[in-house]
Amino acid sequence: MTTRFVYCLFVIDQSLSPLLLIRVSLKKGKSLRQNLKEHGLLEDFLKKHPYNLASKYFPSLANDYASEPLTNYMDIEYYGTISIGTPAQEFSVLFDTGSSNLWVPSVYCSSTSCTNHNKFNPSDSSTYEATNESLSIQYGSGSMTGILAYDTVQHVPDYPHPSPKVGGIVDTKQIFGLSETEPGTAFEYSQFDGILGLAFPSIASSGATPVFDNMMNEGLVSQDLFSVYLSSDEQSGSFVMFGDIDSSYYSGSLNWIPLSAETYWEITMDSITMNGETIACSSGCQAIIDTGTSLLAGPSTGISNIESYIGASDGTGSLKFLPNNYVLFSLVQDSGYCSSGFESIDVSTSSGELWILGDVFISQYYVVFDRANNQVALASVA
Repeated sequence: MTTRFVYCLFVIDQSLSPLLLIRVSLKKGKSLRQNLKEHGLLEDFLKKHPYNLASKYFPSLANDYASEPLTNYMDIEYYGTISIGTPAQEFSVLFDTGSSNLWVPSVYCSSTSCTNHNKFNPSDSSTYEATNESLSIQYGSGSMTGILAYDTVQHVPDYPHPSPKVGGIVDTKQIFGLSETEPGTAFEYSQFDGILGLAFPSIASSGATPVFDNMMNEGLVSQDLFSVYLSSDEQSGSFVMFGDIDSSYYSGSLNWIPLSAETYWEITMDSITMNGETIACSSGCQAIIDTGTSLLAGPSTGISNIESYIGASDGTGSLKFLPNNYVLFSLVQDSGYCSSGFESIDVSTSSGELWILGDVFISQYYVVFDRANNQVALASVA
C-alpha cells in the first residue's frame, strides 16, 4: 500500500474578526463505503450503481437505472445533531452546502432505510403545523420523497468556552421535509438520519425556505454568515458555526472570494498550479465548495495531470513532499485501504469547466460562507 499527498496553490487576501461562539459540533463518522464493505455489499453496489459526481448539481446526468442517493458521500461524512418539535426529537443531519432543503425520516416512511434511523413523529410535537405540500429531491443518482411541514428546529450547540452570552439557536416555524420514501441502500447504511442544506433558496426543492435563511429572517444570527471547520480528528473537533467566526481555528488572514452564482457556493478559479506550473484550469474555471461531497473532483484531463505530477497511476503513487504553501489534500482510508481524494468529472458550464471542492479540500481551511456579501473566505487551519 502506498500513500501520497498533493498540494495546490490558492492565494487571495483580507480578514474578518470573530464575534460570538454559536456552533454545532460535527462528527466525522464511519463512511458509507466502510459500512457497505463491512456488510459485504460494496463490490455489488459499485457494479450495479455507477454514478457521476456532477449529477448532484446537474440531475440530467444521473444514471437512469441507479436508485442510490448520496453516493457522493461514500468516503467521508461529517454530521451533527439538531432537534425538531416540542418536546425536542433529535436527529443526526449532514450539513450540506451543496443543497438547500432540511429533511429527516418520518413515521410515514415505508422504506427499509428508515427502519434503522430516528423518525420524526408529528403526533408527539405540540408545535407541529402540517401543509398540503409535497417534497421530492434528487440527490445525484437517487431521490427522496415526502411531505412538507413547519416546526421548531433547534441546533444543539457545542461550547468549548462557556459564556452566558452564548446560547443555542431556536429556529421557530421552520419548513422541513418528512420523508415517506428513501429508495436504495445508501441511506440505510449511512450514519446520519437526514440532511440540512445550506445553499441558496434558488435551488431549494418545492420553494422551501432554507434553515439559514429562516435564521437570518428571524434575526437569530449576529452576522449573516456561517463558518465551517473540519477537524482531522476521526471523531471530534469539527463544527459549523452560525453567525460567527472563531479566529483561533485559523492562521493568517481570511481571504475573500466573490461568488460567481447564488445557487451553490460557486466561485471562479484562475488556475491550478504546482510549483509555479499551471497544470489545470489554465483558462479559468468554476468551483463549488461543497461540504456534502467527500472528494475533490474536476475534469479528467486536469485530474490526470495532477495524478501524473505526483507519480500516481491507477490509484497508486509514491510519497512526495511539495512546498508548504500548498494545500495538503488528505487521503480517504478505510480498513487499511488507501485511495486518492480526487475524482474525475467532465462537466462544462457557461462560465467554464467545473470543479467540486469537497471535504478533502475544505478540511485544510477554515471556511466562511457569507450570505450578506455573497462571498466565501478561506484561511489555513491553525
